[in-house]
Amino acid sequence: MAYLVIAFCFGVAGGIVGRHKGSSFVVWFLIAATVPFVGLLTAFLYRYETEEALRRCPNCGRATRIYDALCTRCGTDLEYPDPDEVIAPVATLRVPARL
Repeated sequence: MAYLVIAFCFGVAGGIVGRHKGSSFVVWFLIAATVPFVGLLTAFLYRYETEEALRRCPNCGRATRIYDALCTRCGTDLEYPDPDEVIAPVATLRVPARL
């Protein structure tokens, strides 16, 4: 019973950290709850999704992650872009919230 409580707490903590970094809460909850300490440590060391560079799809113009192989809007196969085609990371494109 004590292991379930510990696994649940680590799972919630891992899910919150994963969600904060732009990933799925459920996926990180399951990882951190399955292997409690290692899963939470992995969530802390995982990259921020919002810091990934973007590029435009040549067919429809949608901004996609640089590592995507297909455009999710039109299905075009995407090759690795030239450095001058890369757009700034998502974190720098966000508009500050109004108070």
